[in-house]
Amino acid sequence: MNRHQGSKGKGKPSGRGGGNKRFTSYARGNAPIKKGPSSPKKASNPDEIRLNKYVANSGMCSRREADVHIATGLVSVNGKIITEMGYKVKPGDEVRYDGARINPEKKAYVLLNKPKGFATTTSEGKGRTVMDLVANATSSKIKPIGRLGRNSKGLLLFTNDDAVVKKFTNSKHGVARLFHIELDKNLKLEDLKKIQNGFKVEGKLIEVEEISYIDGASKKEIGLKIKNTGNTIIRTIFEYFKYDIISLDCVAIGHLTKKDIPRGHWKHLTVQELNTLKML
Repeated sequence: MNRHQGSKGKGKPSGRGGGNKRFTSYARGNAPIKKGPSSPKKASNPDEIRLNKYVANSGMCSRREADVHIATGLVSVNGKIITEMGYKVKPGDEVRYDGARINPEKKAYVLLNKPKGFATTTSEGKGRTVMDLVANATSSKIKPIGRLGRNSKGLLLFTNDDAVVKKFTNSKHGVARLFHIELDKNLKLEDLKKIQNGFKVEGKLIEVEEISYIDGASKKEIGLKIKNTGNTIIRTIFEYFKYDIISLDCVAIGHLTKKDIPRGHWKHLTVQELNTLKML
């Protein structure tokens, strides 16, 4: 006979492998906990990304360091400081680290030699646009810096680097662009000098870096260097002096030229070209 037989009701099983008896779990002497039906999990959005990963992907720091920055209130989303570790960023959210906007995409810098007939816009429904020409250049969401009119041609720089965009749009310390312009008639020397010295249109001062005639060409052809990123200002200049622009070609952006870039083609900036651009 088993030594436990005959002791029924005496003593308590040890609870560790005590025979074949099954034990019910109790929570501190209360009745067994009953689980209700589990609520369905909320489907996650595959386009959302955890905030710490977003910050880390931007190249600012590691993901562990990003957790520290978030906890100390250095990261904001759409203008609101976020300290929640599991917070997820949605597409289109504006994320800033210590006040500067960050982007988790790989930085891209694409230089296009734009032909005529393409609008400088990222909007759809505008016919052929420059975005069609650089569609296969990168998976990053690049945008053009400045504008060239549909019938204008020449160099146009695309990037998703806000620091580079800011450098171009700074009117005092921006990056100069050089244009080859053909007018409907010869540019008078007195008008050229007025443009060079600066003049006012409706109380606003218009200034250029340089303006000159093109060597070996008629006085209809002008070289104009200006830091403004738009081409509307160029038309304003010549309309003020009663000239029509026949053609407008951006031949250089800072030190960047059209060399080895056929019309309608693009290239990625080299590391050296990018470093030089950032130092301008």
